Amino acid sequence: SLISAQVMDTKTIQVPENDPIEIPCAAYVSQSGTPRVEWKFEKGSSIVLFYYDSKFTDPYQDRATYTPTGIRFTSVTRKDTGKYICEVLWTGSGGSGQLRKSEVDLIVQVPPSKPIAKVPTSVTIGNKAVLTCMETDGSPPPTFQWYRDNVLMPPNPKISEKFRNSSYTIDTKTGVLTIEPVTSFDTGDYFCEAQNNIGTAQKSEAVHLEATEVNVGGIVAAVVVLLIVLALVAFGIWFAYSRGFFSKRRG
Repeated sequence: SLISAQVMDTKTIQVPENDPIEIPCAAYVSQSGTPRVEWKFEKGSSIVLFYYDSKFTDPYQDRATYTPTGIRFTSVTRKDTGKYICEVLWTGSGGSGQLRKSEVDLIVQVPPSKPIAKVPTSVTIGNKAVLTCMETDGSPPPTFQWYRDNVLMPPNPKISEKFRNSSYTIDTKTGVLTIEPVTSFDTGDYFCEAQNNIGTAQKSEAVHLEATEVNVGGIVAAVVVLLIVLALVAFGIWFAYSRGFFSKRRG
């Protein structure tokens, strides 16, 4: 009968993109008999069996070599980031067996690309402003910082002379900067920066945010125009009645 798998080892390996790498199979130990070795690749909810029956499947066969103690890639790309599972089955006399398993989390290092900052260009004072920073290439995933007028925004604005009149939060993992409430001090040029300690940190283009007052004058002017239009309509109806226009139409 088959013994349940023993996880012998779990480790994490980081390697720069396009470099070669050997992923060890710690589950393999030298002993008598010929084991059955299988390799699986797990990424998210997907699991792919890519080495079994002593051979690689496409597209691994042209870029990987096998030894009992591990597999070697001639070059890795960002798509190779994921979990590699080595399973070794030793079959003993009488059909009994032992299944050993080891796992390697492979992180292919990729520097961040230039992020994209989404910044509202105009926000009414007293409202909330949400600024986002997007970057999709970095591996490991980058962390984010924000700048206003070329000055780094600290996590806590109250400890900074320049930002103490602002009220905001920064999520360094998602890149979201939330300003609430917006004040006149929040007007400025904003850009974000993505970094993951691989290569050079990347900055987005700057976008100007303008904190605006509620346009009371404009609202009053619109109300006055509406009242004038209503007055003209009422006068027109009265004028038509006074001239007997509607009574003539009925006749």
